[in-house]
Amino acid sequence: QKTRQSIASGGTYINLIVTGIIWLIGFASQQFLSPEIVPYVWLGLSIPGGILATVLGIRVGRRVRSPSTAAMAKRAGLFWLVLILYGITIITIAQPTDGKQVALLVIMFVMLGQLSMGLLLSFAAVWWALPITALALLGYFLFPTIFYLWMAVLGGGGMIVMGLYIRLRW
Repeated sequence: QKTRQSIASGGTYINLIVTGIIWLIGFASQQFLSPEIVPYVWLGLSIPGGILATVLGIRVGRRVRSPSTAAMAKRAGLFWLVLILYGITIITIAQPTDGKQVALLVIMFVMLGQLSMGLLLSFAAVWWALPITALALLGYFLFPTIFYLWMAVLGGGGMIVMGLYIRLRW
């Protein structure tokens, strides 16, 4: 119960909601807009969204952070930076044949990061990454023609719902 309250008051819900909105708009744009525009949409969402989530998370989290939490936050930030660099390297080496493969690999790296952070910090933070991973795989293999829309609604929408649930119910 203490861990759940710490997660709820520490700003995790903000990250989920902001990331969910980014995924909702980004994946919907991939489904419906021309491929030339989509990278700009993702860039225009991801950079300000990442900054917004970080700033809001820090502001909300200040109320519950201790010096040891600040050190852990720095390590977590470094972990994500390294994971992103590894992800870019692996995707470059693998040379996926289409955008759906790239998207699925990025989703898998993000969910691997969430699972890793959850296993290190709190099992309560693990549960939501597993269904999103399963949904991504199901959408990719079973519904390839609507994969991006699938991820917008179930991935992005799912994160928004989970963020709101954590904020309001935990």
